[in-house]
Amino acid sequence: MLRSALSHSSILRLGLKLNVPSAAFSSPAIPQPITSPEVPYTGVFINNEFHKAESGRQFPTVNPTTGEVITMVEEGDKNDVEKAVKAARAAFQLNSEWRQMDGSERGRLINRLADLMERDQTYLASLETLDNGKPYSNSYMVDVRQSINNLRYFAGWADKIHGLTIPTDGPYFAYTRHEPIGVCGQIIPWNFPLLMQAWKFGPALATGNTIVMKLAEQTPLTGLYVAKLVAEAGFPAGVVNVIPGYGPSAGAAISSHMDVDKVAFTGSTEIGHLIQQAAGSSNLKRVTLELGGKSPNIVFKDADLEYAVEQSHFGIFFNQGQCCCAGSRIFVEESVYDEFVERSVERAKVRTVGDPFDMKTEQGPQVDGEQMNKILELIDSGKKEGAKMCYGGSRLGEKGYFIEPTVFADVKDHMRFAEEEIFGPVQQIFKFKNVNEVIERANKTQYGLAASVFTKDLDKANLFSQGLRAGTVWVNCYDVLNAQTPFGGYKFSGQGRENSEYALRNYYEVKSVITKLPVKNS
Repeated sequence: MLRSALSHSSILRLGLKLNVPSAAFSSPAIPQPITSPEVPYTGVFINNEFHKAESGRQFPTVNPTTGEVITMVEEGDKNDVEKAVKAARAAFQLNSEWRQMDGSERGRLINRLADLMERDQTYLASLETLDNGKPYSNSYMVDVRQSINNLRYFAGWADKIHGLTIPTDGPYFAYTRHEPIGVCGQIIPWNFPLLMQAWKFGPALATGNTIVMKLAEQTPLTGLYVAKLVAEAGFPAGVVNVIPGYGPSAGAAISSHMDVDKVAFTGSTEIGHLIQQAAGSSNLKRVTLELGGKSPNIVFKDADLEYAVEQSHFGIFFNQGQCCCAGSRIFVEESVYDEFVERSVERAKVRTVGDPFDMKTEQGPQVDGEQMNKILELIDSGKKEGAKMCYGGSRLGEKGYFIEPTVFADVKDHMRFAEEEIFGPVQQIFKFKNVNEVIERANKTQYGLAASVFTKDLDKANLFSQGLRAGTVWVNCYDVLNAQTPFGGYKFSGQGRENSEYALRNYYEVKSVITKLPVKNS
């Protein structure tokens, strides 16, 4: 095995690329967590300052490990959105400091924000674990580190965004300009609060836009702390505004606001529909959506079965199963099906579930009671429809929102929980006979976010890479997500792309400039 051939420090450096769950490392390279981090910022962030909500209301954010309230947070709503949009619009005026700033200086500010996050990375990872429930080792190695990497990547783009000169017919000189869209509303989810904030900040700021961001009400704490770092980094007031609040009030106000030029949303397909409708019925603002998934993971008999089992385990159970691109439909060729199921059950049995601040923990609680109950209800529906529950299926303990790692076999395509996004630690294993059958079944879903195939046959890998209707196809790996590669979906999984150069296209307009040239008289 590759892991045993590497030094401990090498494993740490390569862990994310190899998709080895970071909870597997008990390493001094990951600093000890702050198990009771202070929470200094709970307000609405506008013009580089924290404010009380206009309504005077607050809401609780809860520790999912215990079910206890961490602190009360200001509840931003339509009135706070109005103030934030005005601040963002003022910062976007043509003569503003931000609009007149060189691209290289924008890049320096984004890098400065990354520097400050790196300075405070232990605190940020600890706060993420407290508010979200994910294992601290994952918060540190994945969420915080990848957020910093993402910001640095887009910082490098800030002075390299430009148009083209175009040879054109007639006595004309033509060129294009790539100009920022304007005020960008950004609405992020609770499953990766820090990382999704960075995914949205990076391309929007690199292209020179201003931001009004709504944080998920379940997990607002790290986003508010980063807002303070934005001010410390030196961004002009109004460039970044951050609002904690609820979707039907603050989120809806952003989506329908006539002075918001673009909305970027990551979350459920159901809410994505509402956002697109609101945007279309207001000012036809630009919309990008990164939505749900029910991603197929296909394992052929010629695959390295031990490796495929571990990768498939990681692909569904990582982040407590709360991943839009989770490999939740595992199709296994019939000749190795029984062995794959047996090995998957044995792996699930040794998965460590518990205190997310314990370095040995692989799985923490679900984000809240509502999510836990939804998952348990879908597990129950699978049992009722005849799927074979091989392991798990129940809540763990009475304190917090823990669910056992759960493995189902003999799953049929028509079952409700085989079609709906579970968003939890529930592995579903299907059987298939041949290539043509499995391609058709894999594509028979309303979603198209991601897919994977495990095989040693290059022809099969290439066939599936072309045949699967998904925004990302992984071959002999799962969940490899980096700033340099685009991520987004087909069909009900959304539109537009996050990360990479493709993400920049979501945040600029293309303007043609055509100038008549003097014509020399004969």
